[in-house]
Amino acid sequence: MDDRISDDSSVFTGSFTQQEPIPEAGIEAAVRVMRHGRLHRYNTLEDEAGETALLEQEFAAATGARFCLAVASGGYALACALRALGVAPGQPVLTNGFTLAPVPGAVAAVGAVPVFVETTAGLTIDMDHLRDRIAASGARVLLLSHMRGHICEMERLMDICDKARVTVVEDCAHTMGADWNGAPSGRFGALGCYSAQTYKHINSGEGGFLVGDDPEVMARAVMLSGSYMFHDRHPAGPAAAAYQRIRFETPNMSGRMDNLRAAILRPQIADLPRRRAEWATLYRAVEEGLAGVEGLSLILRDGREGFVGSSFQFLLPGWDGERIARLVAACAVRGVVLKWFGAAEPQGYTSRHDSWRYAPAQELPRTDKVLSALLDFRLPLTFSSDDCTLIARIIASEVARHAA
Repeated sequence: MDDRISDDSSVFTGSFTQQEPIPEAGIEAAVRVMRHGRLHRYNTLEDEAGETALLEQEFAAATGARFCLAVASGGYALACALRALGVAPGQPVLTNGFTLAPVPGAVAAVGAVPVFVETTAGLTIDMDHLRDRIAASGARVLLLSHMRGHICEMERLMDICDKARVTVVEDCAHTMGADWNGAPSGRFGALGCYSAQTYKHINSGEGGFLVGDDPEVMARAVMLSGSYMFHDRHPAGPAAAAYQRIRFETPNMSGRMDNLRAAILRPQIADLPRRRAEWATLYRAVEEGLAGVEGLSLILRDGREGFVGSSFQFLLPGWDGERIARLVAACAVRGVVLKWFGAAEPQGYTSRHDSWRYAPAQELPRTDKVLSALLDFRLPLTFSSDDCTLIARIIASEVARHAA
């Protein structure tokens, strides 16, 4: 018998939601901010840059972006990006059929209409269907979700969009620190959006970033974030001339990050390479433990994809919903928390396109087939390689038990 499934009594006792502690440098910086009390992004002393402004400069440097804006959340970054590009109510905006609710939510928040694109078995956007959707919808913006850290063939995608004059905004909530062919995720499209929510690659509880190279677009984003004409206090933003035409016509929709969260995040930016390497070790431990398990399919990763393995996905092709539900329940008894994207009703973050009823109903048979078989779990850095080996052994054991 396969030694991965010979022990049916093992139980995992770790937590799938327990993150690493905030680095001591971040704690000390946060305490300094709390002691002086200047938490608001523009409440600074003369000649004081402020934690938020410094964070923006450091994140711009880390991504190679010309400009950076730190904001209240990843979802705010998405909606701000669409507004800064001039997306208007009623306009169609393309996005992945497989993503999380804040992505179509950002489209709906600006009054636009989400147009979903099919998903491949590799969990990336279907390029052929994208081309068809562009032609059929007339959409001029694609909000591309690198869902659960899976990056599509970016050169091909950009070629399709550039030829059709479609502007790309990258949702990098799951790909901060990742790259495609050596280029950082978020640097292919006109704008890149990132999250610093607790379960992402850096943690301020909630927070986000918007990066780009176009001075007028980024000037609009700064004004939208609530600059109160203090755009001269944005050293990672455009020069003053970029604001002259748009500063009186762009509404204030306050959402720039505060100094407290920025202080927590600054030490974590430099720590991203270490975190990426540790996630790779955990991911590969699970992958090795599940390789060759009958009835289970792994997601093949392209060698050009420098991914961050902060979560793990696998497929159970041909399994019906009842059997998958029993597997999920059995794994939970043994301490392994799996999320299934095929349930009829949303459960936590696993909602689907047919749950987002603020978007028009759309037929996505290929996406539905993938989601019906898709399971997912987090890999926090509080796990060890041995933990991941045990998790894989439990999953393998339960797949074998429920496969018949």
